[in-house]
Amino acid sequence: MPALSTPILLVEDTPSLARVYAEFLKKDCSAVTTVETGAAALEQLADGVPRIVLLDLQLPDMHGMEVLKRISAQALPCAVIIITAHGSVGVAVEAMRYGAYDFLVKPFSAERLTVTVRNAMERLRLAQLVDSFEKDLGRSRYHGFLGSSLAMQAVYRIIDSAASSRATVFITGESGTGKEVCAEAIHRQSPRADRPFIAINCGAIPKDLMESEIFGHMKGSFTGAVADREGAAARANGGTLFLDEICELAPDLQTKLLRFIQTGTFTPVGGSRLEKVDLRIICATNRDPLREVEEGRFREDLYYRLHVIPIHLPPLREREDDVLEICRQFLADYTREEGKGFVRFSPAAEQALRTYHWPGNVRQVQNVVRNIVVLHDGDTVTPAMLPAPLGTPAGAAAAPPAANGGNGHGGGHAPGSTVHAPSPKAVKPLWEVERDAIEEAIAACDGNIPRAAALLEISASTIYRKRLAWQAEGKL
Repeated sequence: MPALSTPILLVEDTPSLARVYAEFLKKDCSAVTTVETGAAALEQLADGVPRIVLLDLQLPDMHGMEVLKRISAQALPCAVIIITAHGSVGVAVEAMRYGAYDFLVKPFSAERLTVTVRNAMERLRLAQLVDSFEKDLGRSRYHGFLGSSLAMQAVYRIIDSAASSRATVFITGESGTGKEVCAEAIHRQSPRADRPFIAINCGAIPKDLMESEIFGHMKGSFTGAVADREGAAARANGGTLFLDEICELAPDLQTKLLRFIQTGTFTPVGGSRLEKVDLRIICATNRDPLREVEEGRFREDLYYRLHVIPIHLPPLREREDDVLEICRQFLADYTREEGKGFVRFSPAAEQALRTYHWPGNVRQVQNVVRNIVVLHDGDTVTPAMLPAPLGTPAGAAAAPPAANGGNGHGGGHAPGSTVHAPSPKAVKPLWEVERDAIEEAIAACDGNIPRAAALLEISASTIYRKRLAWQAEGKL
């Protein structure tokens, strides 16, 4: 076992024993501090909490149990190992009740002591690891994001790791997944948080004006340039420049952007003097950037310069029950804004929201909930209040178009053919339709749930969760 460097406080009033115990531990511990009284132990704990406390119960000024109780009351993050020559079941039980990790009865061997200390250190390490996971996995809100799904926890962790760096971040994801929210989260989590965050949508500005928008221009440099104007790069100096829809940039501007990223310098349109800035670039696109490179629409060298830290935002349909968290938050916000009385969604409405595939992602959720609140009132949102396509049985269970190329006529019927509405007896409950679709997909994939999830365009964890629920309800 490698040497341990965790500081240890040894509370032992017999100097000869204290030396023996310290000798036992010197191969494993870099710092063993020894005190002889309870008061001295409390002073040491006030100065700095060690990770391990070896505590004798029979001390000259107080009983060691008083020290243990003080540690327990203050919830100090250390493991206490009781050592005493007067062991009894009652004392051991009381010590454990106040949080002692273990109980050693004198005399004990060097191996017994070192193994106990090592185990206590490992327990502390595992406890810290669990706390870290609970902190990460328990986050349902993060700098503008809503959602506690595993897919979003992974995004939060990447942002945590990447924020402190100056490396360029390349965000991808479907429209409406929150790419600008992600860029702002990186900025707010970074050391540049108190500096400007400047966003430009490369697809919303005419190509002739894009260079001026990014780098600025000088008076008279083109028709309409009646004064000098700072560009986004200068305004973002010290902070973050976010280039949304980066794949929309014209080829000649891609070349200039590449040079800007490489040198940190630029020349305003119509200017002759180089200007230097210190900023971080974050870019985003809803396209596949590598395909844009392969098809010659995006410079390969610019792609690799930008694609340092990739972050892919998952579509809402792959985020488990995040849609319900988001819908509830929007319902509360819009209800307050519109002065309505909504407080909840009915179970049937929640099922429709959960199973719809949300091609417009979070942006579509906003529009749907806003529609509900504006056009209706009450305390509970029912399925009848859901706008199309969610407000119909077909819409509620809608799935994305088949990847093998539907004919573009929605239900797959030939143009001009007659579509007969099913009779009420032929309509299955929504959960049953969903269950049958999932089970058929699993059977078609020979029991391979991840492959079935990919074909259904949902996450494998969603299938596992739904099947467990159906089994618990006797529906599977």
